[in-house]
Amino acid sequence: MAEHYHFGGCDTVALAREFGTPLYVVSEDDVLARIREVKAAFDEKYERAHTHYASKAFLTKDMIRIAKEQDMGLDVVSGGELHGAMALDFPPERIVFHGNNKTPAEIAMGLDYGVGRFVCDSLGEIELIDRLAGERCARPHILIRVTPGVDSHTHAYISTAMADSKFGVPLPQVPEAVARCLGLKNTELVGFHFHVGSQLLKNASHLMAVDILLGVIRDVRERIGFTTREFDLGGGFGVRYTKDDDVRPIGYFVDPMVERIEAFCAEHGLHRPDLAIEPGRWIVCEAGVTLYTVGSIKEIPGIRTYVGVDGGLPDNPRPALYQAAYDAVVANRCDEEATEVVTIAGRCCESSDILIRDLRVPPLAPGDILAVKSTGAYCYSMASNYNKVPVPAVVAVRNGVPRVSVRRQTYEELYERDV
Repeated sequence: MAEHYHFGGCDTVALAREFGTPLYVVSEDDVLARIREVKAAFDEKYERAHTHYASKAFLTKDMIRIAKEQDMGLDVVSGGELHGAMALDFPPERIVFHGNNKTPAEIAMGLDYGVGRFVCDSLGEIELIDRLAGERCARPHILIRVTPGVDSHTHAYISTAMADSKFGVPLPQVPEAVARCLGLKNTELVGFHFHVGSQLLKNASHLMAVDILLGVIRDVRERIGFTTREFDLGGGFGVRYTKDDDVRPIGYFVDPMVERIEAFCAEHGLHRPDLAIEPGRWIVCEAGVTLYTVGSIKEIPGIRTYVGVDGGLPDNPRPALYQAAYDAVVANRCDEEATEVVTIAGRCCESSDILIRDLRVPPLAPGDILAVKSTGAYCYSMASNYNKVPVPAVVAVRNGVPRVSVRRQTYEELYERDV
């Protein structure tokens, strides 16, 4: 009998049979192991250091419960993400509200719930938050997101720290932003935030950003008299998608950042700020796989063999958006020799709907189960109904026991909001 691929203690072929495909599978054991790892490397290693989970990577009620139980902070970027946190009574003081264009309604929602921090992306947003806070007799804490002008050498669509970016306050405007904040009555500026990009396998851009922001922290203290109490170092720490990704432990990123911060503060007689990081992908990505069923197999002699599966762009738009690379295994025959090279094609009417190019596999047949690895981040969270394809179910696995975390969307639900 052919060997099956196991994930999270479960036979993935059995999962496909029981829950159908496409199917997101998330190992909660792996998520919890990552949380323990980051806490040991940051929260527990350094005083006044705390990790916020970047919920945009993957957010379900179960994931909110895990973050709540593990005493993590929660980074949200929309009213929808905040609503999920509110529905599960996530502690508001542990919520950090991001976003480059928060609407007045979203800001009001956050103020009414009492979120712990607003990360401000522009001068106009600072004044908007102050006005809405005044209407509610609130005084929220805010951080200024600074665009440090660092090239992270990642895909342009996930690079966020260059001077020409829709995110953050440009470096030359930071002193003005600080001065304005200090003149406002209804908000309290507590520090700064940066995020240099996503899926970074080297720490150079993080360290460059730290050096730049430390200069800002010193300058605003000397020129304006503002003492930075909090410094959020963002996330973006890289994970393994394919064997070519040279991944590093979390300490490779955070240790040198903290060392530089502590040395700088000691040298210049500054109080070391409270520190935060915001990993999302790093916590959930490798904790997820997506299962598909093979359908059509189309050989174009001398050119390519296309293998069609029952999902694609609607459940994982990353390959089409920024040429993201993945690895996969034929789950029902994972012990067989890979003798063929094929391209895994999604089911949508788009030429860009290609999940994996040039994947080595054993000879395939319709009905085989394909398991695409490292899909825990930015797949379910970016899923769409393009071509009116329902969003797959999410099955969570803990201690080898599977359960439905998010049920599969039905055809009826695709039209239930139509009038």
